[in-house]
Amino acid sequence: MSLKIEEKDLEKFILVGERVLIKPKSPTSKTKTGLYLPPTVQESEKVHSGYIVKVGPGYPIPAMTDDEEPWKETKENVKYVPLQAKVGDLAVYLNKSGYEIEFNNEKYIILPHSAILIFIRDEQLFE
Repeated sequence: MSLKIEEKDLEKFILVGERVLIKPKSPTSKTKTGLYLPPTVQESEKVHSGYIVKVGPGYPIPAMTDDEEPWKETKENVKYVPLQAKVGDLAVYLNKSGYEIEFNNEKYIILPHSAILIFIRDEQLFE
């Protein structure tokens, strides 16, 4: 079961921490020998692929301060270690690690960065 989101603009989505939003590629419906696969077989595969649509800020690093004085106002300046993923990368990921959402009648997967096995990045794609 997927979560259905009634929103107009994908740009309003803000991913938390080390998560990525992936638009899954349509799986192949035939085997190499020409046999057609039912959708249940395609969804039960362990590894899927898709394109990265949005990327979270990364892994948070706690702010380190030398002056721990109780009367001073503390500001929480969170810094992040950026993720390796970039928008437009083709990602091969573990299927069971993600959460499926439906947005504008299209399926997306919210996935932790650690569930991605490999990226395929085509730098010339955007030139």
